[in-house]
Order: sequence, then C-alpha cells, then structure tokens
Amino acid sequence: MESKNVGIIGGGAWGTGMAQALARGNHKVQIWALEDEVVESINKEHENKKFLPGYKLSDSITCSKDIVEVATGKEFLIIASPSLYLASTLAKIVNVPNIADGSTVIASLTKGFVPSAEGPKLILETMESALPEIYKDCTVYVAGPSHAEEVAMGKLTGLVAASLNPKNSIRVRELMRVPGLMVYSSFDVVGVQICAAAKNVVACVYGALDAITETSELFGDNTESLLMAAGLNEIQTLGFAMGATHAETFTSISGVGDLDVTCKSKYGRNRRFGQDIVKTDMLAKFTSIDDLIANVGKIGYLPEGAIACKYVHEIGIKKDLRLPLTDALYKILNKESTVDEAINDLLKLK
Repeated sequence: MESKNVGIIGGGAWGTGMAQALARGNHKVQIWALEDEVVESINKEHENKKFLPGYKLSDSITCSKDIVEVATGKEFLIIASPSLYLASTLAKIVNVPNIADGSTVIASLTKGFVPSAEGPKLILETMESALPEIYKDCTVYVAGPSHAEEVAMGKLTGLVAASLNPKNSIRVRELMRVPGLMVYSSFDVVGVQICAAAKNVVACVYGALDAITETSELFGDNTESLLMAAGLNEIQTLGFAMGATHAETFTSISGVGDLDVTCKSKYGRNRRFGQDIVKTDMLAKFTSIDDLIANVGKIGYLPEGAIACKYVHEIGIKKDLRLPLTDALYKILNKESTVDEAINDLLKLK
C-alpha cells in the first residue's frame, strides 16, 4: 500500500500500539503526547517507556508536544485522547488548515462517554460537535478486541471501522490493512461505540468476581461465564436504547470479541481495577465515584470502566433500563455498597 502521513493525538498505550502497527505498513506516523518523558523516550530510544514499556518502536515513528504540528499536513488523524479530555484536545486543532477544509480523514480510538449539559454523549457525537461542520457524519470509530501490547507485537487482531460515511470507513480500513490487523467496515456507529465503552464496565465487575473466586468455594469459572453472558445482554440493552442499528454488532468482534478479551486478558486495566478493589482496597482512597473520577490519576493506570460506569448508570436511569451489573458497580464505586453485598445482591444470594 502507498505510504500515508498519519498523526495520532494521544501518546498512551493504545495510540502507541496503533502507531507501531501502522509503521509496519510503511506509513509515516507522528504522535502527539503531553509528557516530556514520552516525547523523549519515543524520539531518542524508540520506546514509550511510560505507557508501553518493553516494546521497541519503528524508527519511522516520531513524537512531538506540539499538537498543531502533529495535526498539520496529515492525510489521516487518529484521536487516541482519553474521553475526559477529548473536547478540550480537539479545540486545539480545529483551525489547522487541512482540518478546517476537511481534507484530513479523522478517526477515533477513544472509548467511553463525554459528559455534557444534555447528558453523556458518545465519542463521535462529541468530536463532530467540536470539529468543522464538514465532518458531520464523516468521522470514523475504530474498536475491537485489541490490547495495545499485542497490537504492538503484531499479533493478529480484528477491528471494526464504523462510520456513516462508507467512503471514509473504507479509507480507514485500507489504511489499517497492515501486518497483524484485520479491519472490517460497519455503519452501526452507535452500537460499536456502546460496545467499546460498556464492556469496560462489565470487565470491572468481572475482575472483582475473579478476585473473589480465587478463595471462594461458591464462585468459579461457571459463575464468571454467567456474569459475562449477563454483561453482553446489558451492553445490547444499552446499545439498542441508544440507537444501535445492527444486532450482529453485539454478536461479532465489537461485542462478544471485545468483551471477552477485556474481561479475561492479563493486559486488561479494567479487569485489574476490579481485582484491585478486592485485593488492595483500592477504593479506600476515594469518597465517591465523583471523587474517583476527579482524582483518577491516583490509581496509577486508567480504568475506563470506572468512568464509563457513571455515565452508563445515568443513561440507564434516564431511559428506565435494567442494567444490574452497572448498578452494582456504581454502588460499589459510590460507597453505597461493599463488593460482597453487591455481588450477593447481583446473584440473588443471601
């Protein structure tokens, strides 16, 4: 494939892993990162020692703290900024000429929801509200069972490029036609985004149950599979309530695939967070879910499911949805219930 100039906004693990995958396809990739140490380690040592340590990066990957520089002149721009900072990050690049005129194809790897006065918004909705009008219904959402570590190593990974603009979906799919990636197109932008965000909520609960199972005579693999099946049903309930259009979104790699790897993989931060709630009393540092979100940096890694839980819970109340796993995690994070109380209540065990 012809080499493309690609900018990646966000120097975290996932943005870095995708950069390495694209570099294997001979694309020229520049990453924007906030942290001096990330910029220095990528440029000088070809490794993101802060967020993806131990994985050697291609010499064709560079990094800069200048977000305008990274966005300028790129054929493709991939947003990998955390959802909490998405709107403020995009505001810095809207006047870049190739973005102002819509000539750059913009895709997103960001998972979760973005708070607003009207309630939680999905990622593409937030992006298209912040970007020039020409991007309306033209941005692309990329998701699937894809831990950054394995993507960086080149292990075979399936992804979905979802967009209401079929041409842009295909463009992003073709950009990512590189060794180690298999990318499929989808029109179900809502369903794919819901799967990517809500599976992290389920994974936090799964991690907590997984930690309890290590010493429990009552819970085991069967219980964990029961929880995962219930989680998939909850994701689908939320998805259709939000406007998902294709049932197969939930039974393919966006739904079943991403949920499975997020719950079970050793790389999963959300599973780890659930385990840490049980094993290290992680929540002792916080007084409520709002306090946790405001001080999420104290955790040492980003458990996206803890943040998404607040917004899924809010949507569930507004739309009168039955979301028992989300409600259980919300009560735990908001100090309304202990883990044991929430799990027992969830499974109707007294």
